[in-house]
Amino acid sequence: MTYKSTPKITLPPSQEHNFHPAYRPDIDGLRALAILSVVIFHAFPKALPGGFVGVDIFFVISGFLISCIIFKSLLRGDFSFTEFYAHRIKRIFPALILVLAACYAFGWIALLPEEFKQLGKHMAAGAGFVQNIILWQESGYFDIASRLKPLLHLWSLSIEEQFYLIYPLLIWGAWRLRLNILIMVICTLLLISFGLNISTIGKHAVETFFVPQTRFWELLAGSVLAYMQIFKLPRFTEWLKRYMFHPMIFQQPPPVERRNAILSNLLSFGGLLLILAAIFGLSKGKLFPGWWALAPVLGAFLLILAGPTGWVNLNILANRLMVFVGLISYPLYLWHWPLLSFARIMESGKTSAIMRISIIALSFLLAWLTYRLIEKPVRFGRPSWPQDSGAVPVNRSGRVYRILYLQE
Repeated sequence: MTYKSTPKITLPPSQEHNFHPAYRPDIDGLRALAILSVVIFHAFPKALPGGFVGVDIFFVISGFLISCIIFKSLLRGDFSFTEFYAHRIKRIFPALILVLAACYAFGWIALLPEEFKQLGKHMAAGAGFVQNIILWQESGYFDIASRLKPLLHLWSLSIEEQFYLIYPLLIWGAWRLRLNILIMVICTLLLISFGLNISTIGKHAVETFFVPQTRFWELLAGSVLAYMQIFKLPRFTEWLKRYMFHPMIFQQPPPVERRNAILSNLLSFGGLLLILAAIFGLSKGKLFPGWWALAPVLGAFLLILAGPTGWVNLNILANRLMVFVGLISYPLYLWHWPLLSFARIMESGKTSAIMRISIIALSFLLAWLTYRLIEKPVRFGRPSWPQDSGAVPVNRSGRVYRILYLQE
């Protein structure tokens, strides 16, 4: 499971302050698994009844990457709030503004006055990252009316941004006070958030689904993983191997030199199985998140923990097609739901399978164009493919990958 970190290029302090993790193609592949689950669920809910858990996978990934940036930057002594939030703005707003503008233009033509008024309200809430609160006050995620709200999906983006407004300040303050960040901040907040989730899901299911305090634990699970990787990885790895290869589990434990590889493979297979069990085993009839959310969250946790050399990570998630889908996952998430929702509005709530397949195809096209022509130029300076962005080749297990900066 242990692996050497990919070499990184450090820019001069005058140009760049915050640390940027080396590119891991398997994490983009995990993004692909998440977005494909969500898109299929939204288009064909009976085909993938638990596909909505893709959002929970995104939460873990975001918590992990953001925490890596913050922890490493604090460790190097060059963390910059200005740069951190500037990267968030460059990451989130260009594609979001485009989709909001497109929704406004189509809504002005196609919607009735009351529908257009609600769209304007949701546009303001989405741009201000309070869409989850507005939707909680209006209705539930799984009710019929929700299918006719073109900007419903921005609730998850709101939760992420609410987390990013609070979390860096807490970590920075705890670091300055020399507190134990893992115990005093991350684990404490995780347990409080998870406890609220469990205690309120039975009586206030809609509120629990939408409000940040019952969802932050999913992002904090990624934070725990980032902390362990940066500060405790050798000790944590030895602890895992000690218990994983205990004689009670393995009658004849494998040779010491093979244990890292075996552990990575076991973690990656275990993570994938948990996610697949959630995707195919859950349904909108379950009280969610609640205890059920542990499956996709733990599954994403294990897949990231397995590292890029785990079998699933290396052979499935790092597949070129999966990586491509992962790269366009954010604009794909933004585009697919408004297109499906507007189609349902125009067709009085009923859309054919052919229409939904066509909408998914159009979503992929718009996502690719948005990524290529808007997202990449804003984030990286010019429209180009990943391998053209000043990357350095790295050979890992016979494969050549390239380094990018993850500006989460």
